[in-house]
Amino acid sequence: MAEQYNQDNKDLIPEAPQIRPREELDAAGKSLSEALRISFIILKVIMVVLVIIFLASGLRTVGSNEQALVLRFGKIRGIGENRILGPGLKLLFPYPIHEIVKIPTAKKQTLPINSFWYFQKNLDVLPKGPKTRERVPETLKPKEDGYCITRGEQQSRLVPGATGSDYNIVHSKWQLTYSIDDPERFFKNVYIEDIKPGQSHADVIEKSVTPLLKPLVEHSVVSAMVNYTIDDVIQNPGSISKNVQRLVQQKLDKIETGIKVISIQLTERIWPRQVDDAFQASIRARQASQKAISQAKGYAENTLNEAGGPVADRLLKALRGQNPDEQDTELLWAQLAGQAQERIAEARAYRTKVVETARANAEYLQLLLPEYKKSPELVIQKIYQDAIEDVLNNAEEKMIIQPTKGTKGTEFRIKLNRDPTIKPESEESKQQQK
Repeated sequence: MAEQYNQDNKDLIPEAPQIRPREELDAAGKSLSEALRISFIILKVIMVVLVIIFLASGLRTVGSNEQALVLRFGKIRGIGENRILGPGLKLLFPYPIHEIVKIPTAKKQTLPINSFWYFQKNLDVLPKGPKTRERVPETLKPKEDGYCITRGEQQSRLVPGATGSDYNIVHSKWQLTYSIDDPERFFKNVYIEDIKPGQSHADVIEKSVTPLLKPLVEHSVVSAMVNYTIDDVIQNPGSISKNVQRLVQQKLDKIETGIKVISIQLTERIWPRQVDDAFQASIRARQASQKAISQAKGYAENTLNEAGGPVADRLLKALRGQNPDEQDTELLWAQLAGQAQERIAEARAYRTKVVETARANAEYLQLLLPEYKKSPELVIQKIYQDAIEDVLNNAEEKMIIQPTKGTKGTEFRIKLNRDPTIKPESEESKQQQK
């Protein structure tokens, strides 16, 4: 029974441990230690690689048209000029301790402003053929059409004593060109959205700045346009654009945005389409008026130059002045040329002739005075005969009628038409006779 019990419970009795040889234990320990050593080496390499990757993640490249700000826990790092990084490769401690914000300072951004243009459907925006014409609504729709109000001509010019003024409507398109001049002010005072994967700072900045710039430009355009007439807008848009640019820059500097306005251009302007025919007629009339004025000024200048030479205009202004300088006036008179100089020379010659003639007559009468006192009738008769002789000598045609006795009541008929065979004397012959 005992043998059978032991046989049945043989499997339940644990076997005695077998003692391995010492050589086998040494080989197993060496294998384990070698495996642990290799594992630690791999772990060190992985850790070094991770550290290198972590440090390399702090490398940032700033483009040639960019400047960068380094944020340390959300605040700008650095003092003075070191607060702004220029283009190049930069090594920073990785995120989240340091964060870099790149701002495109050298890039010029453009922003079109079409708020003051009339409403256009999609079909109206498409290019049209040479014979197609855009359909113009009968009236202006203020809720749909954009426009500006310009100053009108003063009514006092038309009605004396009137103080009111009328206003005009004009449609216009503008284009703003700007750049970021001060990155730090721009970052502090202008809201920038968080950059999402796949986006750049330039895209986010443009999207963030547009809601700020657009109302500023619109307000400046409204403030500036009301000081100009519609003729100024159509004919001289450059001065208006400069005025709008000045107003926009003042507003941006006031809130310290760090944005510099490079230019604002008035790209398109037009009067209301509903009154196109009237404006076209006004433009033609204005052009004709300007042409007439230009021709009149040219004629006046030519006339002055022909009459008195280059100094004629200066002399005319001096004579029209309230207190002309006599010395300057005399000097200008001496410098006159052209027809005026000829007239002056003729006048001086005529004055000399009159004076000399009067002097000669006076001397002649002084000589006749003694003879006149002796026989007045004889002297008068002599003077009369000399005058008749002088008259007859200067006459081209002479007709003498000798009255006869007993011809009382006789009718004489004289043919006054000129004899064609008699040639008139020339001016040269008359001057020679004189």
